[in-house]
Amino acid sequence: MTMKQELPALKIHMFGHISMTYGDKPILFYKNNVTKAVKLAAILFFQGEEGIERSRLIEELYGREEISDAANSLRVTAHRLKKALIEAGLPSHEYIAIKDGIYRWSSPMETIVDAVQFRELLDAADQQTAEDERANLLREAITLYKGEFLQEMSGEYWVLLEDVQYKKRYTKALSELCRYLEQQGEYEELLSICEPACELYPFDEWQAVKIDAYIALGRYDEALKEYEDAAKLFFEELGVNPSDTMLSRLKKLEDNMNRRHQTLSEIKEQLKEEKRESGAFYCSFHSFRDEYRMVRRIMERSGQSIYLVLCTITDEKGRPLEHHDPVKDTEKQLHDAIKDSLRRCDSFTRYSPGQYLILLVGTNGENCEVVCRRISRRFSQIYKSGSDYLGWHISSVADVENEPLGIPFAEKN
Repeated sequence: MTMKQELPALKIHMFGHISMTYGDKPILFYKNNVTKAVKLAAILFFQGEEGIERSRLIEELYGREEISDAANSLRVTAHRLKKALIEAGLPSHEYIAIKDGIYRWSSPMETIVDAVQFRELLDAADQQTAEDERANLLREAITLYKGEFLQEMSGEYWVLLEDVQYKKRYTKALSELCRYLEQQGEYEELLSICEPACELYPFDEWQAVKIDAYIALGRYDEALKEYEDAAKLFFEELGVNPSDTMLSRLKKLEDNMNRRHQTLSEIKEQLKEEKRESGAFYCSFHSFRDEYRMVRRIMERSGQSIYLVLCTITDEKGRPLEHHDPVKDTEKQLHDAIKDSLRRCDSFTRYSPGQYLILLVGTNGENCEVVCRRISRRFSQIYKSGSDYLGWHISSVADVENEPLGIPFAEKN
């Protein structure tokens, strides 16, 4: 038995955060994963037996720095890397082989690199004609993919290029495997393999594949929740409505839903809130829009007074702070201030970055100003930076198509 067979395998994880495992033992050879030694290790792991030329290695490590003797710096970095690996618990060994100007990773144990494995499995799948075997290779490759390639080193040009290619290959492989599993009726596995993709890339619409699987399994409530969660995410994070792809899933869901007959009390049980919450009711913009249209119709019959209020985070000159970091920092505080300042019968929603819409039922313009001031005071108590303002516009729902009345204040908090 050779030494490589006797020693535990060294596993290198390059998807997500770079890490190493020797047997069952994590190898923590640097606290900072962006040191020159760690970058050198990552390059050598990735290049494997092929290795990398000294000149290219120097360019990758020191190309943007003014160093008088880059070759000597490389030798020092290589020495530090060897020393750090041994001190971290690996067997005594050189680990870096240099021959004819080529640097290669050299270890006494088997070294397994997830990124290299991923690439080799997909290459093997491309050569495989048997559908089942091809699917097995795709399945194995996809389980290795844990996210962005060398996340901490995303500023490195070579890392960025590789990450783009890995993401592209992952997307292609997952799409093909999803089609295969759908053809085979393996919907449970389809849900399982899409879940990590939804977490890694929540805006790539893998939720649509999950919705299809839930519908095929007859799990309509879960399909609807998947759609609603995705729609809320897209609107609140990107400020966009569901795409045609997602809307087509909603229509498909509505067409397939076949609820059993129930009593009114059973239906009411499903409709009620899961728990009683104090303060105003927060809902998605789409739900808010439906509510607005409904109360407008009710108002036509009852004559009840209803007002629409727009609250905007502004700078000291009254200009909206959309797309600026302070907006993201203060939106949660403004959300809480609005919720806690209104009645349970009032509702509100996030309209855009730094803007909230409020629907006030059974009030008048004067009381609306009182409510706005109450929210401003509460906001100032929660968010004490003193650098943000709230701008207000109010309109009666009866006159909403006219120019809204602007309240002549943007209170400093």
